[in-house]
Amino acid sequence: MTRLHDMGGRYGDGPVIPEDESVIFHADWHPRALALTLASAAHGTWNIDVSRHARERLAPLDYARFSYYEKWMAALADLLVETKLVSREELAAGDTAPTPMADRTLTAQKVAPMLAAGGPSDRPSDIAQKFQPGDAVRTRRLAANTQVDGGHTRLPGYAAGAVGRIVRMHGTHILPDSSAHRMGDAAEPLYAVAIAASELWAHPEHPRDEVVLDLWQSYLEPA
Repeated sequence: MTRLHDMGGRYGDGPVIPEDESVIFHADWHPRALALTLASAAHGTWNIDVSRHARERLAPLDYARFSYYEKWMAALADLLVETKLVSREELAAGDTAPTPMADRTLTAQKVAPMLAAGGPSDRPSDIAQKFQPGDAVRTRRLAANTQVDGGHTRLPGYAAGAVGRIVRMHGTHILPDSSAHRMGDAAEPLYAVAIAASELWAHPEHPRDEVVLDLWQSYLEPA
């Protein structure tokens, strides 16, 4: 079953209304939400895939009614409690007492070096590269995590079972389907795959347009 967050190509949600790209944050609390999320993740108790899955598994009613950064804050609250960094009582009371992890807190002077260092996802892998640029491939017919029922995956539902071609090889990278569930990096080859609009949707406005997706090798098979 398609999860609520997997909205790509879905009909019935109304027109896409472009926002003013010169405005980075649309409310005063949005940069604070971003800062809190980054600072909390700096404690090292979860990774980016775990945090993405935390947003995806919000209650459907909440996911549908929350704004973008409200989803971030709700998922962050869940992660803080699940990892025992904060108790429900402390969260409700706004308790700011020091914790045993205070020495790992992301202070202002640490922000720039941390952001500059980034979080590379490339890792060595024993899995051999199966495809080359130009090869025709088909994505898995079911866009689901094959390791965890209802788990995180980076294969969007609208691209399931679609035929495309390999554009380039990105190297070997952490598999989100494993990493999001704390099952290890499970690094494997990652490819840029071009798929025609006519392959993805029944009535595309521009059939010859292409969508390029970054897809892991386990999502693909020869076409």
